[in-house]
Parts: sequence; C-alpha cells; structure tokens
Amino acid sequence: MGERKLLVLFGSQTGTAEDTAERIGREAKRRHFQCRVEALDSYEVANLINELLVVFVCATTGQGDPPDNMKMFWRFLFRKNLPPGSLCQLDYAVLGLGDSSYPKFNFVAKKLHKRVLQLGGNPLLPVALGDDQHDLGPDAVVDPWLLALWDKILALYPLPPGLEIISPDARLPPKYTLHYLTEDSPHLDSDLLQPAAPRAVPSELHPFAARVLSNQRVTAESHFQDVRLIEFDVTGSGITFSAGDVVMIQPQNCPEDVQQFCQLLRLDPDRRFVLKPTEPGTSLPALLPQPCTIRHLVTHYLDISCVPRRSFFELLSYFSTNELEREKLQEFSSAQGQEELYSYCNRPRRTTLEALWDFPHTTCAVPPEYLLDLIPRIRPRAFSIASSMLAHPERIQILVAVVRYKTRLSKPRRGLCSTWLASLNPEQGDVRVPLWVKKGGMKFPADPETPVLMIGPGTGVAPFRAAIQERVAQGRGGNYLFFGCRQKSKDFYCQAEWEELVTKGFLMLFTAFSRDQEEKIYVQHRIRENRRLVWELLSSRSAHVYLAG
Repeated sequence: MGERKLLVLFGSQTGTAEDTAERIGREAKRRHFQCRVEALDSYEVANLINELLVVFVCATTGQGDPPDNMKMFWRFLFRKNLPPGSLCQLDYAVLGLGDSSYPKFNFVAKKLHKRVLQLGGNPLLPVALGDDQHDLGPDAVVDPWLLALWDKILALYPLPPGLEIISPDARLPPKYTLHYLTEDSPHLDSDLLQPAAPRAVPSELHPFAARVLSNQRVTAESHFQDVRLIEFDVTGSGITFSAGDVVMIQPQNCPEDVQQFCQLLRLDPDRRFVLKPTEPGTSLPALLPQPCTIRHLVTHYLDISCVPRRSFFELLSYFSTNELEREKLQEFSSAQGQEELYSYCNRPRRTTLEALWDFPHTTCAVPPEYLLDLIPRIRPRAFSIASSMLAHPERIQILVAVVRYKTRLSKPRRGLCSTWLASLNPEQGDVRVPLWVKKGGMKFPADPETPVLMIGPGTGVAPFRAAIQERVAQGRGGNYLFFGCRQKSKDFYCQAEWEELVTKGFLMLFTAFSRDQEEKIYVQHRIRENRRLVWELLSSRSAHVYLAG
C-alpha cells in the first residue's frame, strides 16, 4: 500500500463537472485521502506519468468538443509520440457528464477513457455516463458509480489502522480561512477595476476593462423583448479578432442583490479580509484581490443569482440550528429528494439568494469562510461579436437579448449578464466592462470567390453582421443573408444597414417576419421558396452555409 493520494482532474464548461469533482474531493477527505482537485488545464500534464490514482470528471460541449479548461490537456494526450506504456502505473476512473439528446453523447469521457487505457492505464471501473436528460439528472448515474468507485479504491488503499470514515454528519473544514483586517490596516483600492497595464493579450485571468461607448435599444419600445446593440472601446488592449469570434464578458451582481445578501448573512459589506488556504498546496481564487472587501466578493465573485445545486443544500444543512430547516435541507441533498429539489429549484429557476431567504435560521448561521465552498463563482458569458475591426477599428459591438421570463415564482427571472449590461449607461460617466476575446467556431472562407450563405434569425444574425462588414470592407460580394424575426416594425435588427448594402449590391437579403401575416413564415420557408438559387450556390459555386440561432 503506497501513499494515500488521490488527484481529481476536471474539464468543465458550465460548472457541473467542477461541482462533481469537488464532491469527490470531499468524499476523499472523509476517507482520509490527501486529495487535490484541479482543472485539467491548470495541471502540469507531464506529471501524469508519476500519478498512481486519478479520477477524471469531464463534460462534453457542443458537437463532442472538450470544455475550454481542458483543451491543452486534450491536445497533449492525443500526441502521436506518447509511448504506449507511459501510464502503466496509473489506476484511473472517468466520470462523464453529457446530454443524450446530442448525437455525440459523452464523447469526451468515452474518448478519454479509451486513450488512457491505450497509454497503459488501469481502469478501476467502466466509464460513467451521466445524462442531463434523466429525470434525476446526472446524479442517477453518478451516485451508484461513486459508491462502486470507493469500494475499489478502499480495496487498493485501505483506511490506516485506527481511522474510520468521517461520518457524513460531521462537517469538513472550509477550503479557505477568512481573516478580517482591522480598520486601520493600510488600504488598497482593489475594488476599482483599473484599466489593465499593457501586458499579454487579455484573458480570463487578466480581462480588459473596456469602456462602454453606447448602449442602444434596437427593438421597438412596444416590443416584448428588449434587445441592445452595445459598443465597447478596446483601444490599447491588444485585442484582435475576426468574424465568427466571441467576446467573453465577466458580469456582476446588482447592488440591491448584494445588499440583500449581506443583510441576510449579517455581513458588513465594507469589512476587509484576506484568504488563507486551509491545506498547503491549495491555490487562492485567481480573480479575487488580496485584501478584498465583502462587497467586492459578493458583487464580482459569488454567483448569488444562479440556481443552486444539490451540493449547496448539503453544505447548508451543516450550519442549520433549526430542526425543520435542517430536515428539509437534508432531504434536498439526499438521492431520494432529487425530484423534490428539481421542482423547488430547477423548474421555477429559483436563485441562490431566494433559497437563502427560505432558510432564514440557517442562513444567518453560515460562517463567512464557507461562502466560497457554498456558492460557485460567477462564470463569464459568451457573445458573438457583431462587428468587424475593418469597419470599426478598436471597437467591439454585441447584440444582446435581455433575458427576462416568468415562472411560477412571483418575480420575473432575469439573466444576470444581459440585465447588468442593459443597465449600463455610458452617459453617466466612465462605465467599464471586463472582457476578453476567444476564437469562435465559425471560420469564413479565405477564397474571395466563395459565396457565403448565412441563416441568422433573431440575435443569431450577430456573427453574420461581423462577417458581412468584414467581407464588404474587403470588397467581396457573394453575401446571402436569410434573416427572420417576428415583425418588420418591431425587431428587424440593423434594417437600415442591410438595406443600404442591398442597394449598393453587396448583399442579397431574404426576410421572414413570422407574425406580420395570418400564417407564420419562417426562414425555412424563404429557403424553400429560393431553392433554385440555394441549390445553384451549393452545387456549382461551392458556397459555404452558416447557421446561427
């Protein structure tokens, strides 16, 4: 029996795989393992040949693609020159999180399992295929798989003599301890987002604080949906992009929610603190300044408007001094209580803040150092860039539909990022948004003779506006756009711009206004009506077809 060390590596896009990886980490600690939980791309992949016990937790995104935070690992693992037996001392297991409504269900997990096996790894269990489509979500597969996994692992690495598994009734220490600073310690103005000093190209760890130049509503006031065309100034950022690329935006919570949260948890928003990792080797949260105020933590870091996960209720139950609340929290965190939790949380899209309201006795007893274990960080949001640098140098424009909808809860649900962006008013001074740019999945043809057929209903037209601006600036014709929306007078985005390009002969435009007549007309009807042209473009002119929703 060697050292009892376990490494949990995750590839996560929306946070589910990360949440599951953290859960495995907690279960490992209860079994007295030394355990590290890391994103695959933060891990020094060359060390994999020295590892003895690894659990991989990975999501599949899009059409069988690995999540962003495991792309480098993925490329390394599939290098042709890796020797076949290089992982022969590794015991491993792969847990996949996917969605069976997609053709490439859990593709990444299956492929990873196979590749590690090829490199000589010894699988402890068959790959787990968690499925979002299951009534109980991925946990239906994950729960029994984890029980089997611990049986296997404890057979290889039994508990040291005299130690028992830490009871599920005992709460584990927090990941970080929080040390409040006295009022008179030197002040760092870390709350102000400083325009970044010239450095490497902006990224998630070093976003660029871009000034908002304009924020204009492009739907009629009478239209049910508020859609904005927002322009940012990226002068001096070093950002470059082409049509099809994506801008990532790091949103923040609104002041009212921050104030409510602080009141509920009896926190002073102006108190300053520093974080210290509980265990050596745990890195501090990258995006938090040290020292930091409670207000900065709650505004910029804690995702208090996300729908809470099962792990939230599990941890919350440990702080509960009220028996009724504790029983309910324990039910929500049990395997049997998942349907109940689904109808309390997921179906009505109840937020973390609202859930805390419902458990007032427990909430005011939450120790502040557990906040970072309890509530996930705010994730960046992706938007298709809707402008070209050739037409608008040093600028990025996006088309944002403000997310607002009703569920059975009395308050309408609001999208965190779109609501925040819509609220920004550049006329009120220097308004800034943290952003960076990522390569998109769409590549437009290099050959100027290749026609481009674009189908972009609603805000799906955003990347095509960038492509058309770029192609027109390069003097390229062969631009065909099928655009659809509800009503010509209400949500025909960029109408004047398209019509001008049609007049100048740069664009052929086909529109479908679904509600402007008795029978609904959509883009597919317009494609069918123009099937001769479409077929001619495809068959004899090798057109590229793009579709964005």
